Order: sequence, then structure tokens, then C-alpha cells
Amino acid sequence: MGGLPIGVLVAVGVLIVVALWVIGVFNALQRARIAAEGAFSNIDVELRRRHDLVPNLVETVKGYASHERQTLEAVIQARAAATAARSIGERVEAESALSRGLGRLMAVAEAYPQLKADGGFMRLQGELSDTENRIASRRNGFNGSVGGYNETLSVFPNNLIAGIFGFRSLPFLKEDDEAVRVAPKVAF
Repeated sequence: MGGLPIGVLVAVGVLIVVALWVIGVFNALQRARIAAEGAFSNIDVELRRRHDLVPNLVETVKGYASHERQTLEAVIQARAAATAARSIGERVEAESALSRGLGRLMAVAEAYPQLKADGGFMRLQGELSDTENRIASRRNGFNGSVGGYNETLSVFPNNLIAGIFGFRSLPFLKEDDEAVRVAPKVAF
């Protein structure tokens, strides 16, 4: 016959199958990562709204509780870190720190009856509570996408391809501080 030896044809066939499999795994990982990033962008709108509320809330509290300077500064620093964070991992960590700071700020506010009676503070606290509720509801979608991505990333043999192409797991958006997990309450 004069064609290529059967061994070469089999080897080429195996290489083509392996290449198609690698492409398929790579594309599945890309789709899962894009879905997780898209789910985070749904939360991003609410996080930006929360960032916009923080300075007004701090200024209102500052008027009544100026000696709580350390708490106020911690919240402002946490907000700055959250707005500066770029990657999803950095943002998740920074937003968790901001949530903890806001929890401490709300605890400070509880100690000042005049502050709790201030209409501006009540409005800001209500807006923050609404925003936190929307973040919490969108967090579920994000965490579901991250779970799917991390699972796709970590199962064999996908983990081999993921390692070659530099895919890394994404963190879940959660709050470790049990007191902060509850959205701030508005009490009239």
C-alpha cells in the first residue's frame, strides 16, 4: 500500500482525541469560571450601593459618637479596601471585613438613643438593611456558581488540565462572624 503505517494513524487518532478532550475540559472550566464571575457581578451592584452608604452612615454616627473614633476609622478603612480590591478573592475578603466593621458600627449605634432616634440615621440604616438583604439573596446564586466551578475544577482528570492552564478555585462569599450574618435591624 504506500500509505502511512497503521501505528502512525492510530497515534495521530489518539492525539486528536486527547486534544479534543483537553479543549472540552478547558472550555467547561472557562464556562464555569465565567458563570461564577457573572454571578459576582450581580452582587457587585449592591456592594457598590453599600460602599456609597458607608460614608454617610459614618458621618451620622460621628456626630453622636465622636469618641468611637477607632470603630469609625476601621469602617472607613474597610470600605477603602473593598473599593480598591480587584480580584474576586480580594473582594470577597475585603467585603467580609467591611461587613464586620458595619456590624460593629451598628453595635455602637445601639448605645446612643439620640442616634437611634435620628431620622437620617434611621433612613440610612434602613437602606443598608435593604442592601444587605439583596446582597444575601444574590450571594446564594454566586456561591452556587462558585461551587459548580470549584467542583469542575477539582475532579479528576479536570484538575490536571486546570493545573496546566492555571485555573484556581474561587472563594465563597460568606461571613464567618455569626453576629454579622444577620442584616442590620431597623427598630422603630
